[in-house]
Amino acid sequence: MAHESGHHGRPGPVGYAASLGTFSGTMLVVGGIIGAGIFLSPSVVAQRVGTSALTLAAWGLGAVVAVIGGFVYAELGARRPHAGGTYVYLRDAFGTFPAFLYGWALFLIMATGAIAAVAMTGANYLADLLQLGAGAGRALAIALIVVLTVLNVLGVRIGATTGNILTVLKLSAIGTLVSAALVLTPQYPAPTPVLALPLSPPVGLTDTVMAMGAALVPVLFSFGGWQQTNAVAEELVNPQRTLPRALVFGVLIVAATYLLVNVAYLRALGLEGLAASRAPAADTMYVYLGASGRTLITAGIVTSTVGFLSMVILMSARVYQAMAADGLFFRSMAALHPRTRTPVAALLAQGGVALLLLLTGTYGQLLDYVVFADWIFFGSTAASLFVLRRRDDAMGVHAPVRSPLHPAGTVLFVMAAVYVVIGSIVSNPGNAARGAGLLLLGVPVYRYWHARRRSGGGEMARHGG
Repeated sequence: MAHESGHHGRPGPVGYAASLGTFSGTMLVVGGIIGAGIFLSPSVVAQRVGTSALTLAAWGLGAVVAVIGGFVYAELGARRPHAGGTYVYLRDAFGTFPAFLYGWALFLIMATGAIAAVAMTGANYLADLLQLGAGAGRALAIALIVVLTVLNVLGVRIGATTGNILTVLKLSAIGTLVSAALVLTPQYPAPTPVLALPLSPPVGLTDTVMAMGAALVPVLFSFGGWQQTNAVAEELVNPQRTLPRALVFGVLIVAATYLLVNVAYLRALGLEGLAASRAPAADTMYVYLGASGRTLITAGIVTSTVGFLSMVILMSARVYQAMAADGLFFRSMAALHPRTRTPVAALLAQGGVALLLLLTGTYGQLLDYVVFADWIFFGSTAASLFVLRRRDDAMGVHAPVRSPLHPAGTVLFVMAAVYVVIGSIVSNPGNAARGAGLLLLGVPVYRYWHARRRSGGGEMARHGG
């Protein structure tokens, strides 16, 4: 926790400001999940399963996994309502080493690479919207990262309010798309589908299971992100009640949104049209509203990506702060600013790495290398619930919230995570090997910080390794 981390400030330690309620928490969950994925990956899902029913079933199955994950993280958040979220659960269940590897991967690539990639996506859409030249994207992406980092430095209320506004606008844009498809009559012909390969629906049970499995990888990646909200637990009012509510409400909102969006795509474009489309949202809006519809949804995608960006910047920095407070990262990152009560050094360092990845153009490759690592940590974190629940029960500590689907639901979630990891490795073994290498680079770094912390002794070594 920040307020125990030994910032030797004379007036007393600076803690996080608990100022966010259930609405802000729910918007953090929704904003942290809905990025650009739902505007792009449905075509991949349609290609992989080959029928409308299986397309919707894949998104429905993804929603079930996400809801189970929401329940798991709700109980974890209620048991350990501390800044740092996943880092804290891994540390308390399995020790500082796996927790450090999570923070290391987040800082080196997972969060910073996502910030760079999403900033670039949003900036390219924005350049298109404003009819700027092809070279404007990178400059706009840099500006987005800088501005949103500064807003988050100025205070969690400012950062969260920015995200709330963008998330509401994002949901409004998606609501417009769904309403158009369900209420309006098509005015313009859908683009003629040009498929590289004809769709081949699976035949028999084994074939169907394999096809659904392949489709679930992009589906579950589109649903990922709710776990980030746990990192800001100390900034929520009454986190033991607010965090579980926000997680469950947020995941249910996203599940409903994703299913409705896919219904809209299939209604407007048909299965082949969806499978062939490179921009299903824009094509769907064109069918009902013409060019102005395309412009409207492009603005929605810009808002969505920028809102997602704001949430990732806000939430990830709390993980590095928690690591630094444990003596496992740069001491300066442990400090909270006495006035804004935000982890300024952690936010600035994260922004610096994201800009470096953006300017060197390596973020796309690096993200491809570590997408599987994300789900390794998802699965490990869910597994930590078994350890923490058993330990807490033995000590007579009862969580105010318990996952209603544990243990069967938690096992199912861990199995889904293992499935995605195996799917990522099988589909691109080279990328997975490089990603594992980047993770292993964290081992000597951990040994260095761990040795420093032990030699420092005292309160810096308060969590066992």
